[in-house]
Amino acid sequence: MTEESTVPQQGGGGRPKGLLQQMEELMAALNADLSALDADLQSAGRTAEESEA
Repeated sequence: MTEESTVPQQGGGGRPKGLLQQMEELMAALNADLSALDADLQSAGRTAEESEA
């Protein structure tokens, strides 16, 4: 994890972000990471199939 994930975040006006907003941001980041992993795995699977043929 990056440092910004472990340090409490501050909103625009110096107010701490709400828990819901933090969770939404974490879920969005997780979703992006999973999408990238899925694309990598699918690419690796296609590469393996092509090399077997």
